Amino acid sequence: MPRIRRGRRRAKQPLPIVRLQRLSLSDYPGKLCAKATVPGCNFRCPYCDVSDIVLDYLGMETIPERDVLDHLYRVKGFLGGLCIGGGEPTLHNGLLAFVYKVKSIGYSVKIDTNGTRPKRLGKLMEEKLVDYISLEVKAPLDRYVDVVRFDVDVKAVEQSIRLIRRGGVDNEFRTMVVPGLVDGGDLEKIAQTLAGSKRFVIQQFKPGRTMCPEYSCIEPYSENELRAFRDMVAPYFAECKLRF
Repeated sequence: MPRIRRGRRRAKQPLPIVRLQRLSLSDYPGKLCAKATVPGCNFRCPYCDVSDIVLDYLGMETIPERDVLDHLYRVKGFLGGLCIGGGEPTLHNGLLAFVYKVKSIGYSVKIDTNGTRPKRLGKLMEEKLVDYISLEVKAPLDRYVDVVRFDVDVKAVEQSIRLIRRGGVDNEFRTMVVPGLVDGGDLEKIAQTLAGSKRFVIQQFKPGRTMCPEYSCIEPYSENELRAFRDMVAPYFAECKLRF
């Protein structure tokens, strides 16, 4: 009888974490949280301020999952949640297994995403592994490629939007307004796409270190301009906020 060779099981990949903010007052609405940042992104937004973890992360030292979990154990009762952002967390195969470990400790989990992996997002929701989702809508759907500078599957973003709107998980949609790239007219088109959603956040662009150097010195919209944007799109949402 021929000997049957059994295939090796593929080792589970840990979630690559390159930064850990041990305390954040702003990354999880209503909660004190820690924030884990993962590398890699399938967008090339010219105003991105974390280009190092998008373009040059392969040689970066990673923080072991165990270290993050140990921190969460130590501060349990003080912190209430963990925000996982990036980069784009849903690109990584180790995301679900890591989130399961965080949930087993008793923490709420927030995911920051660009919405290009609806199947993975749907799995997180189906398994009740995520408590808050923040999806950044980069531009009107017909201008996505112009803004993110990548051949993105816009239908995948649309699917993620539908999942979030129907999924029963607390959420927000947000858009960063960047002069010369995303303006008030774009914002209104985005609002029309998201009309009836629970929460929309207009985020102010901050010049500085950016992926494309020409964006590093752009003067952001003023607070008065942002308030005018908010007043314009607020009727489309249950809640509309500014984030500076």
